[in-house]
Amino acid sequence: MEFASIITIFLSIFAICNPIGLVSFFVALTEGYKQEEKMKVIKKVVLVATVTLVVFGLIGQYVFTLFSITIPAFQIAGGLLIFKIGFDMIQGGRPKAKRTDDEKQEALEREAIGIVPLGIPMFAGPGAISTVMLYVAQSQPTLMETVLQLVIVFASVLVTVGIAYVFLRNANRIFDRIGRMGTLAISRIMGLILTAMAIQFLIGGIYSVLLSWNVI
Repeated sequence: MEFASIITIFLSIFAICNPIGLVSFFVALTEGYKQEEKMKVIKKVVLVATVTLVVFGLIGQYVFTLFSITIPAFQIAGGLLIFKIGFDMIQGGRPKAKRTDDEKQEALEREAIGIVPLGIPMFAGPGAISTVMLYVAQSQPTLMETVLQLVIVFASVLVTVGIAYVFLRNANRIFDRIGRMGTLAISRIMGLILTAMAIQFLIGGIYSVLLSWNVI
């Protein structure tokens, strides 16, 4: 396999996962969290993203077939979820986890944002999953090249997740000087971007459905 192909695979996975862009959303969604809680969220993001991309890369097509789920349907579902979260952020609302009265349940719910929406679908979203599945499914001339392709794809996933971990761990240093008002402003801006991302997911999913139905 050519070096250019290896770089292309890595850059494609890195770009679609966008670990740099994830930092802003992480800061906005964990506003008010203790450092210990943030670290638990980060670990969940890393674990969930890694497992999701690796599992779907290996058996994703079979899972989708088993439950009769299509990539467009996954895009639409992810879009609706992201839209709800983004709209709440624009309105100045906080995640539900910050409003519960039960401290133990609150702690669990606070950590849960590392799974949804940060781990899935913001990091390991429909685009990232379909990209990994696409590269894994690409046929190669020989068995050795096929194995090499798999190694490169999953190595790219691990490197991307590792970079995300470094960025998230240092997120506070990046945003410390912004202050509370700056954080609130960023939260609303990120909410607007999230809703735009959600609409894009929905458009992409609906377009794919209409295309498969030969409507367009």
